[in-house]
Amino acid sequence: MQYRPLGSSGLRISEVSLGSWLTFGNAVDEGKSVACVRRAHELGINFYDTADVYADGEAERVLGRALSAFPRDSFVVGTKCFFPRVRDRARRGLGRTHVLASVDESLGNLGLDAIDLMQCHRFDPETPLEETVQAMGDAMAAGKVRHWGVSRWTAAQMAEASAIASSLGVPAPVSHQPPYNALNRSAEEEFAATAALGVGIVVYSPLAQGVLTGKYAEGVPSGSRGANAGTRDGMWDLKPAQIVRSARFRGVAQGLGIEAAALALAWCLRRPEVTSTIVGASRPEQLDANIRASGLKYGDDVWAAVDSALAATEEG
Repeated sequence: MQYRPLGSSGLRISEVSLGSWLTFGNAVDEGKSVACVRRAHELGINFYDTADVYADGEAERVLGRALSAFPRDSFVVGTKCFFPRVRDRARRGLGRTHVLASVDESLGNLGLDAIDLMQCHRFDPETPLEETVQAMGDAMAAGKVRHWGVSRWTAAQMAEASAIASSLGVPAPVSHQPPYNALNRSAEEEFAATAALGVGIVVYSPLAQGVLTGKYAEGVPSGSRGANAGTRDGMWDLKPAQIVRSARFRGVAQGLGIEAAALALAWCLRRPEVTSTIVGASRPEQLDANIRASGLKYGDDVWAAVDSALAATEEG
C-alpha cells in the first residue's frame, strides 16, 4: 500500500480507503464488517470513512468496535455531519448547535477521544459560513476534532471557508470528498482550484457504484443496491449507455491482465490531486482486488485507450 498526504493536514493516508455507507450496520452483518476492517488493516489501509447518518449511527458504532482492536495511531477515521437523524428530523445542517452535538455523538459512537477528520456532509446555505467555521475551530480547540473537511462543496465555497478561517484564526478545511470515476469526470474541473487551497481530495464512488466492475452487466442482481427501491434512485450510473461504456472499459482491463476494479481505482489515482479512493466491501476478498490499484502506474497510451473506450457513441 502506498500513502499520500491529505492536503495541508500533515496526515498521510492510504491510496485506497474503506467506507461504510450501505454496508456497516445495514446490508452487511457485524461479523462480516469486522472481518472487512481487519483485512483492510492487514493490507495497509489506514483511512476509514463513515458518517453519523449511515444506518442512523450504527455504521459508526460497528466501525468503532472493529477498530478498537488496533493501535490508535495505526488508523485515521473520518466521519460527517449535516443530515438529520431518524429520531430527530428537526436537527440538521451546519449550525453551531448541530455541529457540536454531532461531534459529541460521533465520538461516543466511535469510542474515540478525538475524530481525526470531521467533514461537512454538504454545504449549508441556511447557516452563516462563519458560524460553521467557528464551530469546527472550537471543536478542534477542545481536542475533540483534529482536522475538518467537506463533501460536495464547490471550490469557491471552500475558498470562502478558508478565508473566513484565516480571519477567525482557526484551522481551514483540509479535505474535500466529491464523487469521481471514469464514467463521471466533472469533479476534475475544480481539482486545480481545490489543491491550490491546500485541500486534499478523497473521492467516493470510484467504481461507479459497481457499474465499472461489471456487477450490472447481466442485469440487476437480487440484493444489490440497484434492486433496492430506497437506493436505486441514487445510482446515477445505472443507465444503458453507462453499461455499454463500462463493458468497453472492462475490455481494456482484460487486455492489461488486471481486474476492472483495480484499473478504475488506478484511473482515479492517476491524478496527483487525488489523495485516496473510498471503496465499500461486503467481503474481505474484495479488498484484496482493490488494493492492487495502489502504486499501479500506466503510461499515456493506456489512459488514452481508456478514454477511447469510454467515448460516447451512437450505441453508448
